[in-house]
Order: sequence, then C-alpha cells, then structure tokens
Amino acid sequence: MTFSEIQPLVIEIVTAQKASREEKLLQICALLEANVAHYNWVGFYFANPTTQTLHLGPYVGAPTDHTVIPFGKGICGQVAVSNNNFVVPDVAAQDNYIACSFTVKSEIVVPLFVNGVNIGQIDIDSNVLDPFTAYDERFLEFVNNEIAKLF
Repeated sequence: MTFSEIQPLVIEIVTAQKASREEKLLQICALLEANVAHYNWVGFYFANPTTQTLHLGPYVGAPTDHTVIPFGKGICGQVAVSNNNFVVPDVAAQDNYIACSFTVKSEIVVPLFVNGVNIGQIDIDSNVLDPFTAYDERFLEFVNNEIAKLF
C-alpha cells in the first residue's frame, strides 16, 4: 500500500468509537508494520517528564528489553530532548544507538506533539539499510498528528 492509501485507514482507526486509545495505537502499529515493507518494528514510547524517561507503549514486532529509555540515550532518547525527527540510515554508524536486534539496520523516530508538548514518539526499525525518505517523515508526521487527537 502507498502512504496515501494508508492515511484514510489511520483516520478510521483514530475515529473509531469502540476501541480504547491503547487498542487504537496497537492497531496503527499493526497497520503500518503490515503495509509498509520496510517497517519491521513499529511502536510508541511515551515521555515521563518527571523522571526524564520514555516508556514503551503499544508496539508490533520482535520483543524488546528497552521498555524504559532515559532522555538523551539512544535515538528515541535524543528525540525526547531535541523535539526533531531523527532518521538513521545505518544504525551501525550511529554512536548513541541502543541495539534492539541484530537484524535492525536503520531507524526513524518522529516526535508526537500534543498542544505543542512532546509527549512521546513513534519509533520504526527497518531490517533494510537506508530505506527512509522525506515521504516517510511526512507520513509519520501525519500519523502523529492524527494520534494527537486521542490525547
């Protein structure tokens, strides 16, 4: 599926009346992982500003031990501090990378803003080197803008 074909499905999930926020987030993870060939792990991390940590939310993909990530550590932790998208074409070339799986070759993390505050992020790992483009960034920004309506 193309990003433009997936967008209305994201809206449909977000606006569904009968599912909880957690269920909707998990459905979005499953939708993206199943329909974007280079999205091999899709999940959300949510910020705890008091402890300066990110906490794993719903995700689809291989299990991870990284359920709590300090701000500044790894790609996700850096996005919690910078408030900017972070695209890593080759995780092996990244100094501050937290390895989740030997199969992961690249990563993209896009912050999730609610009322101008970074409350978390969508994190996507790929088993392909350098697959992420500006189209992925714009699409994931769209996804997060829709998800922000759930908060």
